Amino acid sequence: MTEPTRIPAPDGVAPATQYSHVVSATGRIVAVSGQLPLDEDGKLVGEGDPAAQARQVFENLARCLAAAGAGFEDVVKLTYFVTDMAHMPAIRTARAAHIPDDRLPASSAVQVSGLVAPQFLMEIEALAVVAA
Repeated sequence: MTEPTRIPAPDGVAPATQYSHVVSATGRIVAVSGQLPLDEDGKLVGEGDPAAQARQVFENLARCLAAAGAGFEDVVKLTYFVTDMAHMPAIRTARAAHIPDDRLPASSAVQVSGLVAPQFLMEIEALAVVAA
């Protein structure tokens, strides 16, 4: 795969500071299902703590990507499902530990009324493209 092309501000579109508006790449697609803040034993990490939950979710994403021969450098899109948009700063901090600001993927953030269980504050899914 060639390096993904990131376009943070296409002509006529307001620039984005926390994501890239467009990311294009060629290769094998890796789709990672929405990850929850669960440890390897299926136990909740960080009840009521968005920062702890975000760190666990990004660790889970890293493990899922690695299982498919990918890494965060291959991620072209992240989708965030949050029960409160106030959790986004914690998510951005956790993301910054894995993805530098000059490699930000395209992103969508959706506030939802609830996830599969009320203790979950977020669920994050990823789309990556790696060499064919």
